[in-house]
Amino acid sequence: MQFSSALLEAAVNEFSRLPGIGKKTALRLVLHLLKQDTEAVLQFTNAIAHMRREIRFCKRCFNVADEDLCSICSNTFRQQQTICVVENIRDVIAIENTQQYNGVYHVLGGIISPLDGVGPDDLNIEALLQRVAEEKIEEIIFALNPNIQGDTTIYYIQKKLSGKDIRITTIARGIAFGGELEYADELTLGRSLQNRLPVENYMNR
Repeated sequence: MQFSSALLEAAVNEFSRLPGIGKKTALRLVLHLLKQDTEAVLQFTNAIAHMRREIRFCKRCFNVADEDLCSICSNTFRQQQTICVVENIRDVIAIENTQQYNGVYHVLGGIISPLDGVGPDDLNIEALLQRVAEEKIEEIIFALNPNIQGDTTIYYIQKKLSGKDIRITTIARGIAFGGELEYADELTLGRSLQNRLPVENYMNR
């Protein structure tokens, strides 16, 4: 792709580094910005820069936050005694979009995958166990992607929680094995949450 402007080329190269954005899409985005008022483009770039500088991760659940606690953890109307365990922040957004869940979350930051060099110590599992020890948790809901790595992670954490007086469940298999939560439609994901299963039933299928 040939450019008559080094500045244009540099902007296209930066946009094309984003996931799912090829050079042609990057060029369309950059040309769109060129059509906008300077003030609008500055507002766009400032919002991104400000987000990157100021955004935090919740000290309790590891969701993105503007303060020490995210808006979900600090919401007194949420069911604080119910924790939904997810792989990443995208899964929090997907579940929130269903409007079928009113508890809090715990973001693991990944799943156990020995082939990828990811073990339990690389995830926020210990922080979850600490929450269970310190808070009055009544239920843990596993909402991990239905694949081998997700099942391995569930099994590991379930063993760590054995002996605790907590209801441990997982979302129902409305999500196909090998699928990903963030791509599931809201109705399917919502029903999977409502029809969640005891983990021992799920793991012993």
